[in-house]
Amino acid sequence: MVIPKQSSARPKKQSTYGLQLCEKQKAKEMYGLREKQFKLTFLRGQKKGDDAGESLLRLLEMRLDNVVYRFGLAITRSQARQMVNHAQFLVNNQKVNIPSYQVKVNDVITVRKNKQDKKPFQNLEEKLKKANVPGWLNFDPKEMTGKILSEPKKEDLDQSINSQLIVEFYSR
Repeated sequence: MVIPKQSSARPKKQSTYGLQLCEKQKAKEMYGLREKQFKLTFLRGQKKGDDAGESLLRLLEMRLDNVVYRFGLAITRSQARQMVNHAQFLVNNQKVNIPSYQVKVNDVITVRKNKQDKKPFQNLEEKLKKANVPGWLNFDPKEMTGKILSEPKKEDLDQSINSQLIVEFYSR
């Protein structure tokens, strides 16, 4: 009988590049984006002039699929993405089926009248009691209408993502 040798080597410390890559991958997976879309969003955020990492997170939060998720209308971001793909929402009374659509301050997002009786929107008031709608958004379950009150502030952005590592990754 052969006894397996135990490794005496210590686990290797992750490199700076490895940390940056992991942070970028975590953010990409969290928001459900592919590499090209994520990089284009980063480049748009970088052009804004202020903190590139904060701008990236703000742009990700202002996507229509993420706003639907933040309203509490979907359990996951991928479900919210599918709901938007199936044209279940109006933005300022215009049908929108593009998950990456960037909403703006004062935009009104409404569940389409012919979709309001669908399963995801049944017992909506019960579901929304559990939802933690951020302060920059407002949703009225009776009217099935939400409004973008302001852009998300720094404290409203996801604190589990270290955006500085993502900026450093793309600055190579």
